[in-house]
Amino acid sequence: MLKNKCYMTVSLLVIASFLLIVFSGAVVAQEREKLKAGFIYVGPVEDYGYSKAHDVGREHVEEVFPWLETFYVENVAPSDVESTIDQFVNNRDADVIFTTSYGHMDPTISAAEKYSDTIFFHCSGYKRADNVGTYFSGLYQTYYLSGLMAGALTETDKLGYIAAFPTPEVKRHINAFAIGIHEVNPDATLNVRWLNAWVDPSGAKEATQALIEAGADGFAYTEDSPAVLQTAEENGAFSFAHYNPMYRFAEEGTVSGQVSKWGAIYQDILYKVYYGIYTNENLKNVDYWWLLKEGAAVLQAKPGMKINPEYEDELKSATVETDYFGEMSVYDLVMKRLEQMKADRVTFDPYIGPMDDRQGIQRLKQGEWATHDELWQIQWAHPIVKGPWPGEPKE
Repeated sequence: MLKNKCYMTVSLLVIASFLLIVFSGAVVAQEREKLKAGFIYVGPVEDYGYSKAHDVGREHVEEVFPWLETFYVENVAPSDVESTIDQFVNNRDADVIFTTSYGHMDPTISAAEKYSDTIFFHCSGYKRADNVGTYFSGLYQTYYLSGLMAGALTETDKLGYIAAFPTPEVKRHINAFAIGIHEVNPDATLNVRWLNAWVDPSGAKEATQALIEAGADGFAYTEDSPAVLQTAEENGAFSFAHYNPMYRFAEEGTVSGQVSKWGAIYQDILYKVYYGIYTNENLKNVDYWWLLKEGAAVLQAKPGMKINPEYEDELKSATVETDYFGEMSVYDLVMKRLEQMKADRVTFDPYIGPMDDRQGIQRLKQGEWATHDELWQIQWAHPIVKGPWPGEPKE
C-alpha cells in the first residue's frame, strides 16, 4: 500500500509540473506582442486567381492566430518591392514579410541584407539567406488530374492551354496537363497560346476564342481571371479553374480546378516564427515545396465539390486500361491517383519515366521519378504539346 501511495504521489507531482509548464507557456504566449506579417502581391487582390489565393491564405492565418496582425500591398512590380519593404519595416514594424512573385526574388534578397533582423519568405524563388526562406504550393499534380478528365471529355481531340509567361512553373503545369490527357487519350493534342502576362482578361478571351475556332473544346490555363472559363462556356467548351475556385463564373463549363491553399504554408511558417523555431539566422535551408500531400494544393471546382456533377456520368462511363489497376473508369482513375498523391507515402507522381520530350529526347528513364530540381527548372515540352515553346532546349 505504501508503495502504491508513493507512486501516486510521484504521478501527481509529474502531472502538476506538466500543467505548470503548459500554463506558464500559455501566459507567456498571451503576454507577447502580436507578430506582424506583411504580404506583397504582384497583382490585384480581386484578380480571382494568384494574388486572390494568397490573400485568402493571409485571411486564414489571421483568423487562426489571435496573436497575428497582417497587412498587404497589391499590384507591386519588381521595381517597387524594395520601397514597399522599406515602408513595411519602418512604418509598420513588420516582423515577417512575404513576397509572392518570382520577379520579387532579387529585390527581396537585397532588402534582406539591409534589414537583417527581419524575417523574409519569398514565393517561387530559389535564392535564400540566413533571414530569407522560400516556399511554393505546387499544382502540377492537380493539373495532371485535370488532364485525365480533359482527355476523356474532349470530342474533337483538340485541347487548349492559355499560358501566362514561359516560366518553368507554367511549363510544368502544361506538361502535367498533357501527361494526363495522353494517358487516357493518345490521339489528343494540346495547343498552347502565350499571353506574356499574368493578368490579361482580354488577351485570354481572344486566345481562347481563336483556339475554339481551330477546334479546341476543352481548356486549362495560367492567367488570373475567369476569362478562359467564361469564354469556353459561352462557346459550349469545358475548362478547369486555376489557383482559386471559379465555379461561380461558369457553372456549366467548369469541370474542376487546381487550387492553391497558401494558408496551409503560411500557418506552418508563422507558427514556427512566433515560437522561435524560425529566426533571422536559420532560414538558409528552409524551402517549402508543398503539394497535395501537405494540403497546399487541392482538386476542386468549388469548396466541397471536387468534380462538377454535370460531368461525373461521362467520366464514369469513359474507361481506360492502366498498367497496375487494369481497366477502370476515368472517374475512378482520377480518384485513385488523387489518393496515391495525397498519401503519407506518395506512391505515384505524373513525372515518372519512361518519358521523352517532343523532340524525342529522353527526359526520364523507366521507373525514374523527376527530382525537385528537375521539375523546378523544366524547359522541355511533352510530345502532344503544339505551338511555340520559348526556351525549348535543343540538346
